[in-house]
Amino acid sequence: MLIYALGFIAVSLSAAAGSGGECGFRAIFNFGDSNSDTGGRSAALREIGSPNGQTYFGYPSGRGCDGRLIIDLIAEELKLPHLDAYLDSLGTSFRHGANFATGGSSVRVGGYSPFHLKIQTNQFLRFKNYVTRIHNHLNHTGLRKSRVAEYVPRLEDFSKGLYTIDIGQNDLAYGFEHTNETLVIKSLPNILHQYSQAILTLYEEGARFFWVHNTGPIGCLPYNVIYDQHKPGNLDRYGCVGTQNKVAQEFNRQLKAKLAQISAKLPRIVFTYVDVYTAKYNLIKHAKKLGFGDPMKFCCGSYYVHHINCGEKTTINGTVYHGNACKDPSKQISWDGIHYTESANRLIARRIVSGSLSHPPRPMSKACQAHREA
Repeated sequence: MLIYALGFIAVSLSAAAGSGGECGFRAIFNFGDSNSDTGGRSAALREIGSPNGQTYFGYPSGRGCDGRLIIDLIAEELKLPHLDAYLDSLGTSFRHGANFATGGSSVRVGGYSPFHLKIQTNQFLRFKNYVTRIHNHLNHTGLRKSRVAEYVPRLEDFSKGLYTIDIGQNDLAYGFEHTNETLVIKSLPNILHQYSQAILTLYEEGARFFWVHNTGPIGCLPYNVIYDQHKPGNLDRYGCVGTQNKVAQEFNRQLKAKLAQISAKLPRIVFTYVDVYTAKYNLIKHAKKLGFGDPMKFCCGSYYVHHINCGEKTTINGTVYHGNACKDPSKQISWDGIHYTESANRLIARRIVSGSLSHPPRPMSKACQAHREA
């Protein structure tokens, strides 16, 4: 199966959306899994400890990475601060949006996390309603410049903000772990139906500009390569589990088609469909040329003799095994066998924000200016 071409799905905007210059997004509302979780799982379930965060933050930041994620780099591109997790109660500010993504989340109920996509959209509804009440109260009392308003979005940001979505990988992973390839493929229409329902819920609340990442080459994650039961015949020329990648490509094909269906029904919605699959696969394919080591190796933790999570340790027959990090994460694509390093995220984000993964090429800063292509 060929890697699907980069896609861009766009529709005409009303005059209110603007006709020139950059969009000037003042807020981002993000939904997803650990690929864009900036502290949700760590706050709600269990802290993601050291050495996570060591490269950029210098301390555990709630991210399953040595540094920044793609969503962090997207925020920087839009000249916005990094998004705080909605579930984090300490030291947070939602002035420029909120992050509802949580590590392990899937589109459907079940899987690795209780915070599936519908839960995340429900959290958004509660968040928006609460912010609305705050602003209404401040306006009613004449305290419009209250410091409370400095920590929540402006009401217009809900309709003019950027809604980013990166989810689906865990639906596939959980399916592969507990069923088989045939059943995972059969589950795709239901997954995409629930995905589209989440988008429609956000649209009804005023969301108009969506930046949607397709799912990456799950078969290229070292964790999946290690546990693949059918290797070596199941691996492609770059060492990835070919069958898993084919299912990921089919998920992406159906996702793109689903967004097109929604676009046809909702003429004021704007989708930018970003082919993250190609960006990540090309990273694996050209690892050596880009200065990385073996793409099937990873920096932190172990899944070989004993399963040791990054930063943790275990004692077996009196011997202590550590999941310490490697000396130079910048030389690795994979941080812990599942998540990417900051150096890999930077290369992927560079292509994303430049628009080279959209068709026609359009930088993220102009994602609100899409028009229907002939």
